Amino acid sequence: MYVYLNNAATTKTDGRVIFKMSKYYSELYENPMTSNYSPLAKNVEDEMEIARENVSKLINAKKEEIYFTSGGTESDNWAIKGVALSNWDKKGEIISIPIEHMAIIKTLETVKKWGFEIKFLPVDKYGMVNPDDLKKLITKKTLLVSIMHANNEIGTIEPIEEIGKICKENGVLFHTDAVQSACHIDIDVNKMNIDLLSISAHKFYGPKGVGALFIRNGVKIEPFMDGGHQENELRSGTHNSPGIIGLGEAVKIAMNEMEEERKSLIFMRKMIEDRINKIEGININGHPEKRLPNNLSITIDRVNAETMLTYLAINGIIVSAGAACSAKEKSPSHVLKAIGLSDELAHNTLRISLGKFNLVKEIEYFNEVFEYGVKRFREMAPK
Repeated sequence: MYVYLNNAATTKTDGRVIFKMSKYYSELYENPMTSNYSPLAKNVEDEMEIARENVSKLINAKKEEIYFTSGGTESDNWAIKGVALSNWDKKGEIISIPIEHMAIIKTLETVKKWGFEIKFLPVDKYGMVNPDDLKKLITKKTLLVSIMHANNEIGTIEPIEEIGKICKENGVLFHTDAVQSACHIDIDVNKMNIDLLSISAHKFYGPKGVGALFIRNGVKIEPFMDGGHQENELRSGTHNSPGIIGLGEAVKIAMNEMEEERKSLIFMRKMIEDRINKIEGININGHPEKRLPNNLSITIDRVNAETMLTYLAINGIIVSAGAACSAKEKSPSHVLKAIGLSDELAHNTLRISLGKFNLVKEIEYFNEVFEYGVKRFREMAPK
């Protein structure tokens, strides 16, 4: 049996999405920028606009506020660098948190070199931000606050609505990386006072290499790339039209099936939680309640994560020891360190992330294999 439990890294593309995309590779392959004189290109453009509308409906935005990108990393880079470049003369400060995805952390390191001040809010043992800390840290020099909606390693959902309210009251732009949360939990950019928001299709059963950035009307932001006239001249480059159309289809499916999927994922997650709670020396990381429905981060006393990963893979089960972008790093996860785990415990931590294609029988199989593995490795471990 092959059991894929690494859906936070990437998801299987939904067959309906692949079917929707297929003809835009082989039949309707024309460049949508030629739509003023080509009927086929006009069809491509129309389908892309449907995709744009689907994304806008997902987050309660306006259609013209959605800009297509190559994925979450580009969207995060553009949000931060674009705002920084539009405020080049006055520089100023950007506030974030230490458990952000590396697409944010590395971008902040770059803009710091440009002369912008970077501040980090603390998080508690669950990875949760206290909005009161933001009230204390925000100043008249603050240009942007960038805090993820939900953490990719431990699943904690941040108090985005409260953070957005504080930002709005202080006239500060608010960006959130919603790559892990989009199409899995509800998002309303107006209710949450979000000005910029990043998503990536391959995290919700869409194609890889395509995403979007929501930019609220009126937000001053510089283009990320120079070139042609695509995306209202803010994001140049020939459109990945099949990918964009696939993104739109994946969003449409998610809007129809999100609640049903959420219940299924929570049910299967609880199956794993109930089993591991019977095993001594296993701790669940992240907030016990305010967490993504598919995420389970566990620290196993006296069992190395790499050893467990190999054992599970041999038995056809795929999980991870952290984010896919840093899977080959030997240093402990910056997220786990930020919530207080020692290097040893961080190296004993697994991330299990479920998806809509998982079955109950797969979870039962995982539970049996996992429990046996923990027992055997502890028996072999030095006393």
